[in-house]
Amino acid sequence: MHAPSTTPLDNKLLASLPRSAFEAVAAHLTTVMLPQGTSVYEAGGEVEQVYFPHNGMFSLLSVMRDGKSIETATVGREGVVGAMAGLGLYKSLVRVNVQLSMTASRISSAAFRRAVASSPQVRDICINYNEVLLNQARITAACNALHQIDQRFCRWLLQSADRAAGDTVTLTQELLADMLGVRRTSVTEVAVRIQEQGIITYSRGVIKILDRGALERLSCECYQTLVEHEATLAN
Repeated sequence: MHAPSTTPLDNKLLASLPRSAFEAVAAHLTTVMLPQGTSVYEAGGEVEQVYFPHNGMFSLLSVMRDGKSIETATVGREGVVGAMAGLGLYKSLVRVNVQLSMTASRISSAAFRRAVASSPQVRDICINYNEVLLNQARITAACNALHQIDQRFCRWLLQSADRAAGDTVTLTQELLADMLGVRRTSVTEVAVRIQEQGIITYSRGVIKILDRGALERLSCECYQTLVEHEATLAN
């Protein structure tokens, strides 16, 4: 089965641009399909391309010297990764992986910087969305420090389901453990507990949400905080 066709205008940031500003970017866009697990940036590495997702989800990971990592933010079709390259920041501060397979529009950092220089509206989306990511990172840091793994698991699953626009998320134990900064055995224990309550099913890397309301009740307040913040920015 072929993936549904998408266009750059499926990305909410690109769709929000005035026509002239959009055309300044669109002339240099190419469409790419990125499978789950693809790494587009490494922490400290060059940002050579800027990505505007049409669907799916990127995960931004803070990486420690011993190689351990934990997720600090996610980006779906409401956003962009690498946009600060348009303002001259050509080094990534985080690792960016494709967490849910996606189609995305891609533009070289050099071409994007020219678009930023020629359009205040394009410059504004770089600055404004960077603030979105900083806020998400602050909320996620507080969540990781203050909330139990069961709550964090539910929050992450709800976010992922929103990005997937459905009730099924495909994710291995290893990837989910990296996102939450815990051991794989801990992920299994949490998934089993929630599955026993009839809220999800979890088998061979596929999580299906059966009772979203119950999942939201088990989640910490951070999920709703992130939803409300995103809604505020969209208005």
